[in-house]
Amino acid sequence: MYVADSRAVAPEAPATTPSADSAARPRAGRRRAAVAPTVLALGTVSLITDVSSEMVTAVLPLYLVAGLGLSPLGFGLLDGIYNGFSALVRLVGGHLADRGGGRHKWVAGAGYALSAACKPLLLVAQTLTPIGLVLAADRTGKGLRTAPRDALISLSSTPENRGRAFGVHRAMDTAGALLGPLVAFLILRATVDGYDAVFMVSFCVAVVGVLVLVLFVPGGAAAQAGAARVSDTGAGAVRPSGTGAGVRPSDTGACAGSGAMSGPASDSGSGPAYGSRSESGVGSKSGSGAEPDPGAGAGASSGPAGLECATGTGAPAGPAPAPRPRPRPTLRAALALLHCPELRRIAACALLLGLATVSDSFVFLLLQRRLGVPDRWFALLPLGTAAAFLLLAVPLGRLADRTGRWRVFVGGHGALLLAYALLLSSWQGTAAACAVLLLHGGFYAATDGVLMAAASDSVPTELRSSGLALVQTGQALARFVCSLGFGAAWTAWGDRTALTASAVLLALCAVLALGLRPIRPSVPSEGLV
Repeated sequence: MYVADSRAVAPEAPATTPSADSAARPRAGRRRAAVAPTVLALGTVSLITDVSSEMVTAVLPLYLVAGLGLSPLGFGLLDGIYNGFSALVRLVGGHLADRGGGRHKWVAGAGYALSAACKPLLLVAQTLTPIGLVLAADRTGKGLRTAPRDALISLSSTPENRGRAFGVHRAMDTAGALLGPLVAFLILRATVDGYDAVFMVSFCVAVVGVLVLVLFVPGGAAAQAGAARVSDTGAGAVRPSGTGAGVRPSDTGACAGSGAMSGPASDSGSGPAYGSRSESGVGSKSGSGAEPDPGAGAGASSGPAGLECATGTGAPAGPAPAPRPRPRPTLRAALALLHCPELRRIAACALLLGLATVSDSFVFLLLQRRLGVPDRWFALLPLGTAAAFLLLAVPLGRLADRTGRWRVFVGGHGALLLAYALLLSSWQGTAAACAVLLLHGGFYAATDGVLMAAASDSVPTELRSSGLALVQTGQALARFVCSLGFGAAWTAWGDRTALTASAVLLALCAVLALGLRPIRPSVPSEGLV
């Protein structure tokens, strides 16, 4: 599309004249495209839903440990279910969204509705088994919705703004996480049966979030079309109007090695060939019967920025063929994404680092023990993490777009390691708690949306939900194992020994992650403003 733009400036110039720099950079004087409306609508849904879920999350550790008398091991089991059970269905949710041909919205909506229905069931669950079943159902809903929702965000944004889009969404999501504990705290202070009131209000708020999703969020196909319009207008590009514009290559599977990429500057550097765009008649005039540009070459021609654009045959480029119907994604094709070196390395690193990520609930319980926080103030501890996340999500997302997502991602785990060190130190007082919560929120701001943006760069459009679900599944399973292990270690040796072991494991996993970093940077080294 940058070739078409160069013709608008100088009609007599050949199609192959733009340099790599001019293809990589947006035109001077053009404003960067704003965040897509779909991202803002999904951010609103996540904000409302997080008010609901964080109301429960803020009081659940105290409700289970102090109210029902569970041991750290029993709480670790339930916390592992709460944080890791969604891993069992994330790939299913991603596959259903991809296979449905743009049904990302409805698969996500089913997940949101299931989680909302589980909130009032906590009123009747009083023992370990029924509570575990309710939490498992709630997390099943989260597993169904997460990958389709993140795929909608990815499809609605351009590669250059993808980190910013995820940062905006996570910031809005975290605003809900900030309000949820505050609402729970106020309910606990104002009512006698505070926990029951929290669960019912949480249910009502969750229903509102489902309604906003149904009424205001477009489907996957509409979101992708909107992103294409934003991309074209933001870069000042004009796509050829002929029938061959945007023809997709055959279904050869992810990372087939053809080098065909979507747009002039792919983030991943070695993007999967499955479903990626390849302008087979680069530089040809608009119209279905246009003559090919003499400089277009034969076979695999050199497109803008030196990228190879596979035409699919060794013959000179002729009139563009009619677009073939999109292949129906299969579960086998989704699993085959792990053959892509970039995505495999990202998934492996997320899994390794997840093995040493102590859950939020345990961090807050440790803070309460260190500072002697009264039970009635416990619900406010998540506010510190949420506030730091809210303030840092967008700046760190933009920093990841500029400097490289992998650096920011690994740096976030460095902040978590420092938070562990502060919890193990002799530093006491309110300042220590604030520092731990600030680092804890910074960790999430540097890793949550940034990881999804990095993974999106290595996944083709048709399998976007499934590819993101693969990464999320490995990470969630690792955190499930970590919760079980941390709870068992706390029961057997005490909280300090358990946290020391987690800190050592996190340092080792961070070193391994540095060795497994993606082969190529996830964003262009220049051209981002």
